[in-house]
Amino acid sequence: MELFRGVLLIWVSVMFSIQINSSNVHGRYHYHKKQKSKDSSVPSSPVSAPEVSPPLVPSTPSNSPYVPSNPYPNDPRNTTTSEYIFDVTDYGAIGDGYTDDTTAFREAWKAACAVESATVLAPSDKTFIITSTIFSGPCQPGLVLQVDGILMPPDGPESWPEADSHKQWLVFYRLDDMTFTGKGTIEGNGQKWWDLPCKPHRGPNGSTESGPCDSPSMIRFFMSSNLVVSGLTIQNSPQFHMKFDGCEGVHIEKISISSPKLSPNTDGIHIENTKSVGIYNSMISNGDDCISIGTGCSNVDIDGVTCGPSHGISIGSLGVHNSQACVSNITVRNAVIRESDNGLRIKTWQGGTGSVSDISFENIQMENVRNCINIDQYYCLSKACRNQTSAVYVTGITYRTIKGTYDVLTPPIHFACSDTVACTNITMSEVELLPHEGELIDDPFCWNAFGTQETMTIPPINCLQEGKPEKLVEVSQFGC
Repeated sequence: MELFRGVLLIWVSVMFSIQINSSNVHGRYHYHKKQKSKDSSVPSSPVSAPEVSPPLVPSTPSNSPYVPSNPYPNDPRNTTTSEYIFDVTDYGAIGDGYTDDTTAFREAWKAACAVESATVLAPSDKTFIITSTIFSGPCQPGLVLQVDGILMPPDGPESWPEADSHKQWLVFYRLDDMTFTGKGTIEGNGQKWWDLPCKPHRGPNGSTESGPCDSPSMIRFFMSSNLVVSGLTIQNSPQFHMKFDGCEGVHIEKISISSPKLSPNTDGIHIENTKSVGIYNSMISNGDDCISIGTGCSNVDIDGVTCGPSHGISIGSLGVHNSQACVSNITVRNAVIRESDNGLRIKTWQGGTGSVSDISFENIQMENVRNCINIDQYYCLSKACRNQTSAVYVTGITYRTIKGTYDVLTPPIHFACSDTVACTNITMSEVELLPHEGELIDDPFCWNAFGTQETMTIPPINCLQEGKPEKLVEVSQFGC
């Protein structure tokens, strides 16, 4: 018995020793893996900052009558729980407002791309400048780019590297399951781009001057899927603030986009050839369309968005240069549009083909808006456009609970449909629009537009034809 007890004690001691050693090996391996992911590209010596130029700071638009503040200042959404955090400062980023940090961002992205559920972090209290960059995949799923500080491009065309594209700044390409978030600001430094002499608002008497004036879009997602953009403040883009091309599965929530009212071509969010999109609880103030929806888009849900000043929420323009355009199943609800040149607009070029179908606008509040409800199938940027027989077919458009005030410079309701391809199945219900100032304009415009008024409309819209046109077409006939 004593012999057996001794053997048992020796066996317990050996097993306990093996367990401790195994735990230490695992701990060393895990620690090394995290250190390697963060520190393998840290420069051997610190990068010295130049002492000549003051740091850039985000510009504040001086001619914008309304720039929204962050509507969610205390939202804890920016806390990352990622096991692997790739802080760009560990890769050499300085964040002083004038040092080029592009290489550090690219190296941090490259390292994080190879690790599942990794976060590239641009920390707070720093201003990072990077040049035109493509952040490409495919990457491991769950990749997060978290900007808690300020991220901005070079300051205007003269500072833009000659070798870089003048059409885009930040491009995210071939990514799946990626999130762009943070409590920071993406600053576009757009003023010097807006001042280029070829911009329409710069020439005398509305004229333009010849010469190239390409301006970069700020953020572009291309050929990607399952994307989330949340929490960020995005402002003063040289051109479009955010574009989605050829994407599927996009969720945008609680973002703020702003630029001055007269900044040219500064669309807030533009989507094209993109499916399954949700845009929620965001504020957009800019110099062009608040949200623009181009060809190839379907299953788009917009809810809780405040626009203005802006050019409203637009579908189009579609069918330019006799092209085919297909847009379907778009819902806009619980929105506010204020101090804008347009409200809810569908615009197509003559000569196009395809269709716009199953569009629902519901519970929209207008505040001093021109062209509150507008379908324009004669869209043209000059007076040289000629009449053509083909057109993008517009059908199944519902306006329900559209209320508020309009600018009396133009009638609040305008349906200008093609001579040969009528607009059909337009539904009006609880549309009540009153003048912001002045007298009621009771002269809405309709041309070749057919639909139903479920309730009396203010102002009355007696020009909407009941029933269907003699020549009724199907959406399938237009290749959509």
